[in-house]
Amino acid sequence: MLLSVVTSFVLALIIGPRVIANLKQRQIGQTIREEGVQEHKKKAGVPTMGGIIFLVPMVITTLTYAGLNVYVGLALLLGLGMGLLGMMDDLTKVIKARSLGLTPRQKLAGQIVLGLLAAVVLRYTPGLRQELPLSAAAAGGSLLLPASFIQVPIWGVVDLGLFYLPFVTFVVVAFTNAVNLTDGLDGLAAGTVGVGVLPFLVIAYITGHLVFARHLGVAFVPGAGELAIVCAALFGGCLGFLWFNAHPAEVFMGDTGSMALGGTVAALAIGTRTEIFSVVIGGLFVAEALSVVLQVSYFKWTHGQRIFRMSPIHHHFELTGWAEEKVVTRFWIINLMLALIGLGLFASRLLSVPQT
Repeated sequence: MLLSVVTSFVLALIIGPRVIANLKQRQIGQTIREEGVQEHKKKAGVPTMGGIIFLVPMVITTLTYAGLNVYVGLALLLGLGMGLLGMMDDLTKVIKARSLGLTPRQKLAGQIVLGLLAAVVLRYTPGLRQELPLSAAAAGGSLLLPASFIQVPIWGVVDLGLFYLPFVTFVVVAFTNAVNLTDGLDGLAAGTVGVGVLPFLVIAYITGHLVFARHLGVAFVPGAGELAIVCAALFGGCLGFLWFNAHPAEVFMGDTGSMALGGTVAALAIGTRTEIFSVVIGGLFVAEALSVVLQVSYFKWTHGQRIFRMSPIHHHFELTGWAEEKVVTRFWIINLMLALIGLGLFASRLLSVPQT
């Protein structure tokens, strides 16, 4: 895991200047919405599609250090698949010189297809084994779990049955769009995702380790431990990207990067069966998405009134007078606290497990 962090970080630093120069040469620059924050108009023309800077190192590092299995494959599928969909969106913006890129229906259709594919793989791939290890005080051994189970705070394991496919699809689509909406300030998305993957690194390691899973009373998913390498590779890549994306940004990740980040984080959640925990760990992304939903709904309901000065909510704080750097730093801190709370909820299963 340490090697993965360092390797991914160094690769991002190496390819970063080359990617930025290439994007400038091809004139692939950011377009700014007319109704957006006025101070951001000076960012027009800054190279976008910079998500390549962390996406390529993440893939190379994962293939180098991780043992390939269905869970790692899903992480790469969703990361690369969403990244490719985002790249099409970024290129559409450049070619058609508009800030919106692909239509919402086109992006949503692609996300649903990838999410449903991931759900089907986890639900129907033969040979996948999931179990709930029992402590020695509870007679030892393990309970075999159905392929449609998830882990829920306090309650433990819940079988969703027929609802598993639509649930996982929703998680993938929701997380992809939530992270995409968070990408609006220099260093915001890369920093918050970098913080957010650290709990998943711990969770993946525990979930894939029989002894630790038994000790905490959580599900044991053989092979899920390899996702810790994906987390480490993504963390290192995000650090490397922040080298170039820190304010004032030399490059933006674009939808290429933000959708790839969202897809990869979703893969970590569904691979470790901690989709509900991810709502807390990624609480900042949830808040960003909810702020948009509330703003749009309230605007339509009241025929023109707003809850926030602008959504997503990071723009609201900008317009209240917070400097961009202050918004980003405070959002990093908030996400770190939420990440720790989510990890604490995962570990709290220990309280209800009979000890030897």
